Amino acid sequence: MIDIVKVKKIFEGIEAVKNLSLKVEKGSIYGLLGSNGAGKTTLLKMIGGIYKQDSGDIFVNGEAMYENVAMKSKTIVLTDSLYFFPQSTVKQMAKFYQSVYPYWNEERYQELSRVFPISVNKKIHRMSKGMQRQVAFWLSLSTMPELLILDEPFDGLDAVMRQKVKNLLVQDVAEREMTILISSHNLREVEDLCDHIGILHQGEIMIEKDLDDLKSDIHKIQVAFKGDVPKSFLQGMDVLYKEERGSVRMYIVRGIESDITTHVHETKPVLFDILPLTLEEIFIYEMRDVGYAVESLIV
Repeated sequence: MIDIVKVKKIFEGIEAVKNLSLKVEKGSIYGLLGSNGAGKTTLLKMIGGIYKQDSGDIFVNGEAMYENVAMKSKTIVLTDSLYFFPQSTVKQMAKFYQSVYPYWNEERYQELSRVFPISVNKKIHRMSKGMQRQVAFWLSLSTMPELLILDEPFDGLDAVMRQKVKNLLVQDVAEREMTILISSHNLREVEDLCDHIGILHQGEIMIEKDLDDLKSDIHKIQVAFKGDVPKSFLQGMDVLYKEERGSVRMYIVRGIESDITTHVHETKPVLFDILPLTLEEIFIYEMRDVGYAVESLIV
């Protein structure tokens, strides 16, 4: 679906995106994570054809995206800063979307009015931030996009509406093989939705993996020994982070779980547990590993 090859983007002498390559398969939900200023929004806007890359190639369904009207008619870019015409109502914006997007589905628009209980005659600029976000999803999903690009998409939505929107997104992926590219600082929500993750740092892809594979590669372990930690314990262990809590040591380690378990048992600890890691924790410790300043956390 999306094929990015050695893409670079420079703003005022600063490389926002550096020689970046990645692929997103059709019908997948791809989570793009990264530190502040990592280049996520710039990359999303290039994929959506808003920015033109300075070098490299971006293909969506085998076609270049920039100034490609046919491809843009099947694509929605929903940014963190929403824009609607001044003084416009939901009904007026719906007519505009209908005139611009040839795959607009009026039946879907009417169906979604039950999910988003907002008067179509109400002026959007008078709505709360959360209601404006609902209108944006309502209109966007009514265009029946093949590619949906989301930048901080759930900002302003309450918990119930967030779940409703997530259910709609998953439904469209399952039924229409819509492809979603999502960037969010709320990693718990990304974890709920995404099947593939890319971590961007300083304009470069640091890690790109299936979410399940990413979780199976990093582990949190707790150990305790009768005396000092044996010297053999840390030999051959790829430790991302360690912390002492009295006699109990906590380590974040990278590797195959069975290999780690075998190695730890050989050192004969009196306590040994492997604990589940969230995507948020994985992100924090991966960023720490590349020198990104992260405060010590109680995990």
